[in-house]
Amino acid sequence: KELLENAVDSGATQIDLVITNSGKTLIQVVDNGCGLSPTDARMAFERHATSKIKDASDLFKIHTFGFRGEALASIAAIAQLELRSRRHEDELGTHLIIEGSVFKDQQPCACSAGTSIMVKNLFFNVPARRNFLKSDQAEFRHILEEFQRVALVNPEISFSLHHNGKSVFQLPPANLKQRIGNLLGSGYYEKLIPVSQETDVLKISGYVGKPESSKRTRGDQYFFANSRYIRHPYFNHAVEEAFQDLIPEGHFPTYFIYLEVDPASIDINIHPTKTEVNFQEHQVIYAMLRAAVKLSIGRYSVSSTLDFETGGEFDTFFPKNKPIVIPTVKIDPEFNPFESRSFGGAVSQGAGGASRHSKGWERLYESGGDKANPEVPLKGEVSPDGDAEEVQLSRSFMQLHNKYVISKIKSGLLFIDQQAAHERILYERFLERIENRKGHSQQQLFPHTVNLSAPDAELLNELMDEFTAFGFDIGPFGQHSFVVQGVPADVGNENIQELIEKVLENYKSNQLGLKLDKKNNLSRCMARNMAIKPGKTLLAEEMQALVDDLFACQVNQLSPSGKRILLIIPTDEIEKRFG
Repeated sequence: KELLENAVDSGATQIDLVITNSGKTLIQVVDNGCGLSPTDARMAFERHATSKIKDASDLFKIHTFGFRGEALASIAAIAQLELRSRRHEDELGTHLIIEGSVFKDQQPCACSAGTSIMVKNLFFNVPARRNFLKSDQAEFRHILEEFQRVALVNPEISFSLHHNGKSVFQLPPANLKQRIGNLLGSGYYEKLIPVSQETDVLKISGYVGKPESSKRTRGDQYFFANSRYIRHPYFNHAVEEAFQDLIPEGHFPTYFIYLEVDPASIDINIHPTKTEVNFQEHQVIYAMLRAAVKLSIGRYSVSSTLDFETGGEFDTFFPKNKPIVIPTVKIDPEFNPFESRSFGGAVSQGAGGASRHSKGWERLYESGGDKANPEVPLKGEVSPDGDAEEVQLSRSFMQLHNKYVISKIKSGLLFIDQQAAHERILYERFLERIENRKGHSQQQLFPHTVNLSAPDAELLNELMDEFTAFGFDIGPFGQHSFVVQGVPADVGNENIQELIEKVLENYKSNQLGLKLDKKNNLSRCMARNMAIKPGKTLLAEEMQALVDDLFACQVNQLSPSGKRILLIIPTDEIEKRFG
């Protein structure tokens, strides 16, 4: 992050990032910026030395990314570092070597205009710190996130990223919308709504996602203030308020919003990473931001514009000076709805047809008997003398509001939350598959292609063994694309692209909040996204199977997220309710 921001501050138009072993072996940043003189190159690694501010008053009008003079000195303290740099007006550049804050050598060299800095063998002199680094996949995902933030705020600069000799990104100079699509996938082009508002206090620009593109995580939410990535929960609330009643509960909007304010009215020196900032006019900015997003949503008609509280009074259009013609209704006194007719209109009856159709007329008034309500089993109805036929838990069920399964038990009534129960069943099933590495795959006649963002593609590669254990048969199919040849039998008719995206989103969300291990986290995510949802009608056989599988679980009282599954209402409680 610090090296990329230094390259941007140098005025570069081309920045290349080269990574080996997720940065543990090599991080190299090459730019064509202004370069450094031999003296400045040596001074750049002194603690608190910077050329980006001249006096204390500059701290109140920061225009550059760096200004403290700490990053390069800190990096040089824990790595082997090489710097090659040349100013455009110089014939020769300078080559400098530092290892663990110890200056080794500096010599003139021939090199391209700009700067190339190599950070090798991170934490080579602090092995204890190296042990705290995460897996290569996790560390590379963090690199991708920082790379994306810098690339999003500088679409006019050409960026490239290479990892272990492979090209990950080649980003030409572009406008903001093109840069978003190049980074996160071309599918974003159709999901974005432009936001634009300018006053004397603030300029707002960027894009918000359409309500239907909202997600369960906040992954694609970007705020930039004066070309700097920031986190601001207060302004995030303003955007979410603008989407109120337009997205489902528990979903979050996508946005890429750029704020431009007077540098003197913003304090960016309150957090080590400079991602948390303080605005003087934060309440004014909140109101303007909320209004600008609401205006954009309405302007592009992505939400319903009908007002259903008008009492149904709509102006009806009639052509001018044209009389209203009352439609004629043809009445057929010979029509019998229980006699079949050919398309020509003649009555068609076979032998005994009249008596057969008259029976159909009589059946209108016959009792429906056991078919009156197929969802409510009549077995177990209370007889007039007060005795009830005993209903076994495993044989008699009904569904309430397509959300709860109800059964009669000896002590009263048993209520089962069908979604929570199915989550528990799937969770234990997937957890067992991961532990035993035995997943049954159902091969697809037509393989599915899944396109992901770069961080999600890296995360899927990291979790590939677990997905295979579930029963997925996934292989690479391009830079950030995969082909799914087989899926678990439990998947059914799910949209594979959406399923994998949601599982990865939930996985990242759980990593931030719950700190679960990989197998528990992924099993929970799969169970949550594949469980039956409220509103689904279950057949008697499906309710039977659900209950049988639930009581076969090791834990059947709570869902993986801690939600209650079972509720028993005793007969005594029911009798009290009736007085």
